[in-house]
Amino acid sequence: MSGFVEKPEAPQVPGLVHLHTGKVRELYRNDAGDLVMVATDRISAYDWVLPTEIPDKGRVLTRLSLWWFDRLTDLIPHHVLSTEPPAGAPADWEGRTLVCKSLRMIPVEAVARGYLTGSGLAEYNETRTVCGLALPEGLVDGSELPAPIFTPATKAEVGDHDENVPYEEVARRIGAEPAALLRQTTLAVYGRARDIARERGIVLADTKFEFGYDDAGQLVLADEVLTPDSSRFWPADQWQPGRAQPSYDKQYVRDWLTSPASGWDRRSEQPPPPLPPEVTAATRAKYVEAYEMLTGETW
Repeated sequence: MSGFVEKPEAPQVPGLVHLHTGKVRELYRNDAGDLVMVATDRISAYDWVLPTEIPDKGRVLTRLSLWWFDRLTDLIPHHVLSTEPPAGAPADWEGRTLVCKSLRMIPVEAVARGYLTGSGLAEYNETRTVCGLALPEGLVDGSELPAPIFTPATKAEVGDHDENVPYEEVARRIGAEPAALLRQTTLAVYGRARDIARERGIVLADTKFEFGYDDAGQLVLADEVLTPDSSRFWPADQWQPGRAQPSYDKQYVRDWLTSPASGWDRRSEQPPPPLPPEVTAATRAKYVEAYEMLTGETW
């Protein structure tokens, strides 16, 4: 069992139709047919959306996505039309709202990996492959791959795992040419972002993108992009293959939930407990640190 510990009530705003409550975002449609995405301060771990929020997290994700979109526009257009909250929206939506083009979304998580860890490492240890792609012997947790690889996944509902699938399955689902363009674009965007992050002392181990088609049939980059929620960022000066790497994400949350201090057994069907203030503060600090290191701006 997993999902929301406490299912939130989405704010109702005149002129907006609420479409979906996600792990982090609330999604609406306005009268013009555009999507309105609101990034909350919710955080998820081990397929649960936790009852404790991380202050400023939604604004960090939104501002960082906008920063990246600006640096990728020559590679791929993005879906953002405006950052102005709609009239009548809660004051708290300021800084966490994106008004976006409505796209025909591709039903695939476009994942790029430059380093071996996570579910890719688990598969490699069993088969020496990731998503059916053969990799060299001798790789360990945190190893840099000979070249970045495209390892797509199917999208999951809240509380479920995304599932890695071979490239051939993506081609079967969406067609050979769209699949080839998706792979090419994913690796190009990852390569650009990896180099930018590296210049700032951060290893971009892997990341996932979402893409869709606009009314003209053009491929467009959507959702959030290159944030600590959608990417693994590691401090470059602490990168050491052969162990789990320190990271700019939910590390404090995961570590506390699996520690005796939490009293929670992730194998049980019981929901996880609220986070203590020190874990909440440390997690917020990691999100802010990632933002500041990447952008060079003070939060």
